[in-house]
Amino acid sequence: MKNIKIRQGTIKEVVELSKKVTEFFQPFSEKTYQDRLTDTIHLILIAEVDGETVGFKVGYQRDSAEVFYSWMGGVLNSYRRMGIATQLADEQERWAKNHGYLKVNFKTRNRFSKMIHFGLNRGFKIVDLIKKGSIDDYRIVMEKVL
Repeated sequence: MKNIKIRQGTIKEVVELSKKVTEFFQPFSEKTYQDRLTDTIHLILIAEVDGETVGFKVGYQRDSAEVFYSWMGGVLNSYRRMGIATQLADEQERWAKNHGYLKVNFKTRNRFSKMIHFGLNRGFKIVDLIKKGSIDDYRIVMEKVL
């Protein structure tokens, strides 16, 4: 069994990791992360396996003081199916609940069926559909009561 550690991280770490996640066609820049996270309550989590950074999850307060938005996350291909995404999500949800949030929500695209299944398996419900672009690009909005 590999030693998985979840810790708080930095924007620089997330940007570097996101360049290696195959689903991210055009990963966000450091400036985009800074613009999104500066002056707002946020959490950056990094997953390490045996000291190597292999995954991340970034979220922030959005729309209301009761909802924590799980914005971006990913795990390197060679480290998938080890429970890393689950551990990152567990820690994010625990942190959000401990900081007074009542719900966590996220958006994904119709093309990412694994992410939709991941959310449903974690107790998220589909609460909205945003039709934008092709059917594969439709946004699926999911929400979980903590």
